[in-house]
Amino acid sequence: MSKIGVHSFVWSAGSSRDELEKALTRTHELGFKLIEFSYLDPKQVDVKWLASRVQELGLDVAISMGLPPEGDISSDDAAVVSNGNEILDRAVALVRDLGGTKLAGILSSSHGKQERPLTRKAWDTSVATLARVADRAKASGVTLNLEIVNRFESNMLNTAAQGIAYIGDTGASNVFLHLDTFHMNIEEADVGLAIRHAADRIGYVHIGESHRGYLGTGNIDFAAIFDALTAIGWDDYVTFESFSTTIVDRDLSLKTAIWRNLWTDNVALARHARTFIELGLETARLKADLVRQAHLPQALI
Repeated sequence: MSKIGVHSFVWSAGSSRDELEKALTRTHELGFKLIEFSYLDPKQVDVKWLASRVQELGLDVAISMGLPPEGDISSDDAAVVSNGNEILDRAVALVRDLGGTKLAGILSSSHGKQERPLTRKAWDTSVATLARVADRAKASGVTLNLEIVNRFESNMLNTAAQGIAYIGDTGASNVFLHLDTFHMNIEEADVGLAIRHAADRIGYVHIGESHRGYLGTGNIDFAAIFDALTAIGWDDYVTFESFSTTIVDRDLSLKTAIWRNLWTDNVALARHARTFIELGLETARLKADLVRQAHLPQALI
C-alpha cells in the first residue's frame, strides 16, 4: 500500500479546533495516511489535543512553512537572520510535539518573488544558519526538508541540483530535499531525471498539477514521475497539494498566485487524488516488474 498524504489546505485554511478536527477526520476517512499542516501557532492551537487526535486516528503528521521576509535567514541584517533562526526552532519544536519527524517548505530564504539576484554572502549566511538549526533538530528526531520552488517564489533553490549543493554545504545528515512536481514542471530540464539524480537526498515529495487542480488534467507527465520514484525505491510519503481561493488564506493565495478556482468539491478532489497517486505508483511498479522479469515464450515452457 502506498504512503499517501494530503495537505490540510485541501480541507481548510483555518486553525480552530473544529476546523482542525474536520481536516483530520476527512483525511482519515478518505484513506490518507499523513496530514500536512502549514505552520500552526502553538499560542492559538492546543498542540497536545492535536497530537492526541493525530495519534488516535493513526495518522502521521508533517509541518510545512515558508519563511517570512522578517525571518529570512539569507538576509544581510543579523536581526532578521536571528528571527528566522528562532522561527525555525519553534517550527521544529512543533513538529516534535505533534509526534512528527518532517519539517518541510521554504526554509532557506523568505517565500516570495525577489527583486535582486542571490549573493554568495546570502547563500553562506543561509547555509550556516540552517546547519545550526539542523544540529538542534537532530536531538528531536526532526528532519529539515528544503522545498525546491520556482523562480517566482525564491531566488535561492529552484532546482534539485541546487538543493543538493546547498545540503552538501550544510554538512548536515538530517537535511533533505522537498520536491514538488508543480515547481519541478517549471524549472527542471527533465523531472524524472532530476528525481533519479537526487535519489538519496529526497526527504519529502509533493504531488501537484501544473494548474494546482485535479491531478491528470494539466500538462505534467505523472507517469514519468511515478516511474522515477519507483526506480529510486521511494517508499516514503507522497503528499497531495492543491489550492483554491475558496480554501487557502489570502496571504498564501497572493504569494502563490491563485487567481481562479479549479475545484469547489474538496472531497471529490481528494478522493480522486488518492486514487490517482495509488494507481500511478502501482502501475509504475508493475512496469518495473515486467522490465526486470525474463518471461520465456510459451513454446519454451
